[in-house]
Amino acid sequence: MRLTRTSDLWWKNAVVYCLDVETYQDSDGDGTGDFAGLTQRIDHLVRLGVTCVWLMPFYPTRERDDGYDITDFYGVDERLGTLGDFTEFVRTARDRGIRVIADLVVNHTSEHHPWFQDARSAKDSAHRDWYVWADEPPQDGPEGVVFPDAEDSLWEYDETTGQYYLHRFYKQQPDLNIANPRVRDEIARIMGFWTQLGLSGFRVDAVPFLLETDGQRDADRLPDPHEYLADLRAFLGRRSGDAVLLGEVNLPYDDTALFFGEPSSGRGDELTMCFDFIGMQQMYLSLARGEAAPLARSLRERPAAPRDAHWATFVRNHDELTLDKLTDAERAEVFAAFGPEKDMQLYDRGLRRRLPPMVDGDRRRLELAYSLLFTLPGTPVLFYGEEIGMGENLAAEGRQAVRTPMQWTADENGGFSTADPADFPNPVADGAYGPEQVNVHDQARDPGSFLARMRLLIESYRQAPELAWGEFDLLDSADPAVLAHLSSLPEGAVLAAHNFSGDRATASLTVPGLGPDAELTDVLTGATLTTRSDGCLHLGLEPYGYRWLRVSTRRDDPDRTTST
Repeated sequence: MRLTRTSDLWWKNAVVYCLDVETYQDSDGDGTGDFAGLTQRIDHLVRLGVTCVWLMPFYPTRERDDGYDITDFYGVDERLGTLGDFTEFVRTARDRGIRVIADLVVNHTSEHHPWFQDARSAKDSAHRDWYVWADEPPQDGPEGVVFPDAEDSLWEYDETTGQYYLHRFYKQQPDLNIANPRVRDEIARIMGFWTQLGLSGFRVDAVPFLLETDGQRDADRLPDPHEYLADLRAFLGRRSGDAVLLGEVNLPYDDTALFFGEPSSGRGDELTMCFDFIGMQQMYLSLARGEAAPLARSLRERPAAPRDAHWATFVRNHDELTLDKLTDAERAEVFAAFGPEKDMQLYDRGLRRRLPPMVDGDRRRLELAYSLLFTLPGTPVLFYGEEIGMGENLAAEGRQAVRTPMQWTADENGGFSTADPADFPNPVADGAYGPEQVNVHDQARDPGSFLARMRLLIESYRQAPELAWGEFDLLDSADPAVLAHLSSLPEGAVLAAHNFSGDRATASLTVPGLGPDAELTDVLTGATLTTRSDGCLHLGLEPYGYRWLRVSTRRDDPDRTTST
């Protein structure tokens, strides 16, 4: 039997915070955020309650895909600082109790990467077989263009050598040939390099594409893709026993669950965590309808993560807010509610908006969404700026609309940089969500601010181990607008209830283990309430209201101890 220390599973109750270094804080006035600036802002993350920072790509790049077109996997983009600046940030974060993970983007490189420059120089070059080539695009090859607004094919003709190369993403990003053992060895070296410098793991980009070999002439050279993923997990474990692989796998639940590891083993030996894309999309459908049923259905259908694995939950990711797993009719409902204008949508499958403008700044609906984030089973992941209710800037191109500079102060540049805004990576958000109205400085001094509420939610989540570690059960609320669930450990339980409706709702709940006159304590306010004589809990919820209730001892049983 394999024993696992709780400390090795730090990610089970982590609070992950995703940020892009270039849009977070500029320390030298050149208009681009950098590691020195990020290090200066570490106290904000500590006060917020963040326990893990996820860095979007910071490697050298030609900036053809917001840093995902990498030209060197072993360096730091000179605009963002040096390897010394990177290690200083990691050390400072560790000193403050914050781990750091980073994007692992190894399904492709930039066309300017030295490997590809060599590969395209001649058919017999040393790195030719590091990429996928064909005389003609194969009929049995992969299908589906990721960026339909920019590309109409997965194959690009290279005039130098007279063959086509595969690119799942932009044509400036040729796919690596994962079937080549030298490529697989190099991926392990990349992981080993960054863990040696202090990283606690990686968010693995586009995992299914990384492992795909459809149509490749040498696909038989690759071990079973899941065996290879297990090998990467084992390698990472040898280098750093508590390091994680957080996977981007946007597939149906049953297919996604396979990326945790072999189901029959009962344990996770591939990805440590997988994002719950389906649950996120169903949450937005519930918000649009004012009904709990879509989200409740996805929670019932979601496979339980195996031992040593976990789901990761989020309100929005760093790309478009994808709605691709909804039906056409369901997607139309969400579009109508939260992004009715064509300019708010992207690829006809998602939204390029942040939540506050989507709900017209309705504080109640914002709090509802983030209360769900911290109470539903899974590791919560925040995108920078969510803690203050930042909005988007639709004047920015494509997905850049939600990657605007962080807003620290009320000045026109939001305290991000002293440079001319024309030199910023993306324009600052404007209008009702510009820095004058939404910034860290003002909210940090206002006990009623959204930032203060987010701090409370995170603190309460961290003090309620049942939410991260407990057994999850959906409860019948007797009201279609209310989602109620119980998270239980032998030592205690927390009941969470959320009203998706703009009307007041009353949930009538039968809570397992609770009898007549049992007492519950509100985790967020300290208020108490009791069940009725029949053991039923009647819980009133304000429009878009929510409650976190700790199940406590029965009043008439003095020998029982209070759950904590």
